[in-house]
Amino acid sequence: MRSSTKHGTEETSRDISAQVASLHQRLYHSLNIGSLESRGKWTCSDIGTQRLILRSIAAFIQCISNETLRHPLVKDSIKDIVGALQSILESKNSSVSILATNVAVNFVRILPSSALQSHILKLACPVAKLLFSKQLEVAIPCATTINVILSKLSPSQEREMWEIFRETKALGHVVCHIKLFNVNDSPVEYFLEMASVLSKAMWLWSSSRFSVWSDTELLGALDIIKFLPQYTVKVAMLQVYSSLALCRCGSERLLDNGDRVLQMMVDCLGSSTATPVRMEALKLATCLALSQRGCRKMMKMCSLALVKAVIGCLSSQYLPSGKLDDNVVLEAWRLASIICSIKDHHMHFLKSGIIECLFNLCFDNCVEIHQKCDLSNQDLITLVQKSYKPDTLLSFGPYIWNLLGGFAANFLEIGDGEMDSKEYKLKALIICACISFVDSMGTLRHISQYGSSNLTNCESVSRAMLKMLYTSCKHIATFSKLVLCEILKLDGRNYVEYLVDTLNIRLAGKNCVLSAGLHIVIILICLACYCCLPLYQEIVVKFQGLKTVVALTLWWIKNPAHTKRTSIVPFFHDSFLERSCCYANTEMWEGEDMSLFFSLWILAELLQDSSLRDTQFFDKDISESYFIQKLQDILRGHYSHGVKWYASYTLKHFGIYGFPSKLGDRIGKLFEVKEHADVKLVVANQESVFAHEAILAVRCPSLFPPGKLIEKVSTSPTIEVDVERNSMNTVHLSARVNHQSLTNLLEYAYSGHTQVSVDHLRDLRILAKSCKLEYLIQLLSKGRPLWGTRIPTFDLKPALYSPGCYSSDLILEATSTSQLVDQKCERCSCYTFHIHVHKVIVASSCGYLRALFQSGMQDCHSRIVAVPISSASLTELVNWFYSYELSMPAFDCSWQHSATQTKVLKVQTYLELCWLAEFWLIDDLQEECYEAVVSCLDFSKDLSIKIIQLAANLSQWKVVQVAADHMAPSFHLLRDSGELDQLDEHLVEIVRTASVQLSRDQCYKNRTDD
Repeated sequence: MRSSTKHGTEETSRDISAQVASLHQRLYHSLNIGSLESRGKWTCSDIGTQRLILRSIAAFIQCISNETLRHPLVKDSIKDIVGALQSILESKNSSVSILATNVAVNFVRILPSSALQSHILKLACPVAKLLFSKQLEVAIPCATTINVILSKLSPSQEREMWEIFRETKALGHVVCHIKLFNVNDSPVEYFLEMASVLSKAMWLWSSSRFSVWSDTELLGALDIIKFLPQYTVKVAMLQVYSSLALCRCGSERLLDNGDRVLQMMVDCLGSSTATPVRMEALKLATCLALSQRGCRKMMKMCSLALVKAVIGCLSSQYLPSGKLDDNVVLEAWRLASIICSIKDHHMHFLKSGIIECLFNLCFDNCVEIHQKCDLSNQDLITLVQKSYKPDTLLSFGPYIWNLLGGFAANFLEIGDGEMDSKEYKLKALIICACISFVDSMGTLRHISQYGSSNLTNCESVSRAMLKMLYTSCKHIATFSKLVLCEILKLDGRNYVEYLVDTLNIRLAGKNCVLSAGLHIVIILICLACYCCLPLYQEIVVKFQGLKTVVALTLWWIKNPAHTKRTSIVPFFHDSFLERSCCYANTEMWEGEDMSLFFSLWILAELLQDSSLRDTQFFDKDISESYFIQKLQDILRGHYSHGVKWYASYTLKHFGIYGFPSKLGDRIGKLFEVKEHADVKLVVANQESVFAHEAILAVRCPSLFPPGKLIEKVSTSPTIEVDVERNSMNTVHLSARVNHQSLTNLLEYAYSGHTQVSVDHLRDLRILAKSCKLEYLIQLLSKGRPLWGTRIPTFDLKPALYSPGCYSSDLILEATSTSQLVDQKCERCSCYTFHIHVHKVIVASSCGYLRALFQSGMQDCHSRIVAVPISSASLTELVNWFYSYELSMPAFDCSWQHSATQTKVLKVQTYLELCWLAEFWLIDDLQEECYEAVVSCLDFSKDLSIKIIQLAANLSQWKVVQVAADHMAPSFHLLRDSGELDQLDEHLVEIVRTASVQLSRDQCYKNRTDD
């Protein structure tokens, strides 16, 4: 093999040292002993020559540097070295493999990424193959080489590298090595390198995580290894756990064994722990908190210890003796911003010194503010303006405000003695937030002069101000309003005018197109803050702000802008979330509809004013009924909990209280219908209302003892029970219950919402308190929804399994199979699969059953209805009747790695229901099942060939066409392999037609592109 340089050795030697030229000459003398195959691949089978070449390569690469790589002599040698290493690494000789892998380690370490990029995959393949070796002298340097390669991999090479991992089964070999690691005999380096490969692979490729979290033996081995004392082992362990937690399923698996993992994590956050260990522990906590569910579970297990550790990291910034690395502090801020949003843990933040921590970060002369506790608000404001640190707010402002806002939003109330030593520090922080909030208006008004970092600060402090003004803690809310009003005395009116004018200009523009960018979101947040102050609320209304917000709300409903906070606020960009998998929705309370959320917030706040009850705030082409319908559609649709709460609060202005839903709409039609009614509710004037025990037992259980009317007497102070010994149970209510309030209460119980006149609000509120309907009580009061509160679900499934379920009057029996249950049913003698249900509920959704029960035929009196579907389909059908929801697959790692037959059975369930829904006249169920099948096929296209025949057998031709379209690209391959032989001929023809159409569409597209 000749040197690849274009210049002679003598000429090139003038530009580099004699040593490099000599080593280069020696390298090529040894390489020329080998030979080139016809494909240009270098080979040499002689072991002695291979050793000589490896020693030459080892000597030559020691002279490689960024400077020497500029010379063609050195630069052009890289390709030949890679070719030789690639060939020698495929050698079967163990001693040569040991030497070759060590040379490969040095080679990839020394070479910079730029020089290695074009050769990295060629070298990765033979090294990955050698990971199977049980010789530690080979396996360890192989793992080291892979680690370096993965760290230098470019994003464009990640896919090809994963293919190499799959073909060589590298991940499986790494897992085997970790299982073989012996804590007493094996060198620690062995585990460190293997664990590093594992964590890097899971970080890069989501497909790698299932085989790790589902391996119980591996997780058990890690549980033993983590007790090794070396801090490097702890770093490696934490990195593995963090990468594993990027998968929701992996995170849940870790939290299921949370005592051990979380204890290790908290221990590693201690102040005496090495900085790299603390860094990785913070990252693990952040990954475990990627979902609200995971975060709540983690906080439930180790809230106090975790909060103390995080605040300890933050506090190190103002302790010179214990100052941490900036990256560790930044990671602590990120974690604190997440966990502060979890409810029921604010006292842990308070006891751990969150107020002192934030105060010390924001102020220099903390002693002066703390001692001058008798200052007026104005004097305290002046002192704060002199004392706070502007530089800190520029560096960590968004995190400080995020943490302060989260703390305020979840702080229910301040008890006696809780704030003795903290009150003035908290007041100073609130004043600082108010000042920064008002200053942010200048940034908004001169947006072209500022960059995104300034807008990020504006967004964070505005959001914090919003949470402090609207918090349920009266102490914080009252003081925040007082201070903000004081600071706004001079320019508040101008600021409000600017906000409303800006929105009006955006709306009035030609071909109005509102961007849901950061600027518009901040304006909406600021306007919501001003609406909390009566003086400025009047100004908003005066400048037609109410009409503007209504128009904005309708615009966002019609033109959804799915914008996440992390996508428009650079400070909160989350690299972990980008790499995560199986997390369906990790967004915060406002969801992705931020602009709609804050518009509804403003609207709900403005409409709280009873003086606006008769105000006309709709455009001429918009009616009140249209607007109400749109708000109710939000509550029935797929919006975030925050958006739904404020839509519900806005509906209060129109006398509608509750949460409309699709199931509620259906069950609501049963209200005051005597058919199938089994309860008669009687008020003092002997007026009565008929009801259904199965519904009230779930929706309003405190109204009477569910299912126990004959045996129990109600403990409610407003209710007395009288029993008639027949099918209709009579309940006499207290004299304090009137017919109208009872009607409203039952309407809410049946439909999820009710329309109430102002005159009857008080009576309904009293009855709702007696019946413990917390959500209705909240809507009937003057309070506001607490940040993070979830919307109540309309779910009647408890009626199937509650103690009172014996009131069921119908049995649905699956007849498509002869499947027997394991034991006889406790309520009947039937051994075939069946479910006890309630006629009133199933008939409300099914036109066929409703007609059957009303037909007068013999079948209408039977307690058993045969349903020609499988037991799994029947279970899904009944759950849909009682909840209006299908149990959809998560389409996560578990689904992806499930057996094909398991997936087919799941899709078959939807197909059977789709067929039955068409026959039983259940249009909504038919559409949902069709969409479920399409989603399954979209995610797992390989199922199409198995599903197409099942769909045809059930005459589901829309599904047949979808499956055919998925099979179209591979039609010829399927035909040639014989896989289509299992299908009916007309189905093969449908697939062939889809393939032809696909080819035509592609040809047309190519022509139009040209």
